[in-house]
Amino acid sequence: MKYLIIGAGPAGVVAAETLRKLDASAEITIIGDEPEPPYSRMAIPYLLSNNIDEPGTHLRKQAHHFKDSAIEVVVDTVKSVDPSSKKLLLTSGGSRAYDKLLVATGSRPVTPPIAGIEHEKVTSCWNLKDARKIASGLKPGASVVLIGAGFIGCIILEALVSSGANLTVIEMGNRMVPRMLDETCGSLLEKWCQQKGVNVMTSSQVEAIESAADNVNVKVSGGREVEAELVISAAGVSANAAFLEGSGVRLADGAVVIDEYMCSSVADIYAAGDVACGKDFSTGEYTVQAIQPTAVEHGRVAANNMFNHGSVCHQGSVLMNVLDTIGLISTSYGQWEGVKGGQSATLVDQDNFRYIQLQFDDDRLVGVNTLGLTQHIGVLRGLVQGRFKLGQWKDKLMNNPLLVMEAYLATTQG
Repeated sequence: MKYLIIGAGPAGVVAAETLRKLDASAEITIIGDEPEPPYSRMAIPYLLSNNIDEPGTHLRKQAHHFKDSAIEVVVDTVKSVDPSSKKLLLTSGGSRAYDKLLVATGSRPVTPPIAGIEHEKVTSCWNLKDARKIASGLKPGASVVLIGAGFIGCIILEALVSSGANLTVIEMGNRMVPRMLDETCGSLLEKWCQQKGVNVMTSSQVEAIESAADNVNVKVSGGREVEAELVISAAGVSANAAFLEGSGVRLADGAVVIDEYMCSSVADIYAAGDVACGKDFSTGEYTVQAIQPTAVEHGRVAANNMFNHGSVCHQGSVLMNVLDTIGLISTSYGQWEGVKGGQSATLVDQDNFRYIQLQFDDDRLVGVNTLGLTQHIGVLRGLVQGRFKLGQWKDKLMNNPLLVMEAYLATTQG
């Protein structure tokens, strides 16, 4: 059996290792498009903060891990897929045959339509090549502009601040991390960052980037202007599946549509991770979550079904985000924006940057937003994922959202 995996990120690596455990004699190949060993993009901020070196970003630290596991890792990109012949055409000009194929190509950074975005002083923060460029420009007092205060932007924000750079963050939304935090929570995070010396501009747009001697001028809506030595674009991502066009694989908003067995619309072609439109545990709808825990879960489920289709049914991934922004932890779980006809309970301490909001559907906890609260994070996820009927504890949590541990113990252990 020939298993071919496109993508050397967490989903692809976990799938390859799972397949090896299931099928000792199979040919397993990972095709990655970067010269480095498979690594985690989520480790790049720690690299920029000098907490780890480049080998510390690698998903597997043993030098010969993939060779010892009889997993071939090839550096190339896929130009197209032909399901009728079960072959891939590679950019290098070669081709690869497969019996079962996993698409785990992840996502790619979106380039915003800004005049001057191609300037040499502008970079994304997506791969190790980007990280090296950013590291070379980070020094105490350096003027740095970060476009985007979403999840990706805030992940690298701390590394930029720790370098001593003079940082300006420009975000189109009316708050930081608008796809993860509600208005109160996101606004509190903005205030926190400002107190840490970060110039945050929300409800703002970059209109142009222009050369200015050795630096660039970043022109911002409202007639504002920021001079910068380095501009980092973190304006979002999109699924990396353009090479599948014309293959017959069904796409939705650029992502591969999969079923409960991680299989695409074409037999023997599966998808996992940020490139896959997979099932959301809370809603039952199929969406792209673009978070590493989901990618790992997808990879494991996909591998099981590539080996024995129908063996593992994916119940859906819980939407879960945990973010550390200059020492302040924020989280969101499940349907954190609430549901129609549902109720919510909120507790906020503005002075101490503490916030919790619980979202209910009848007497079930379905979503959570927190800031500055690190206790019982696992319990909150357990309550959402367990879909427990809280009974009288719903009313108690409405009065005091901090009683989550007591509610969990009461509903799970009587």
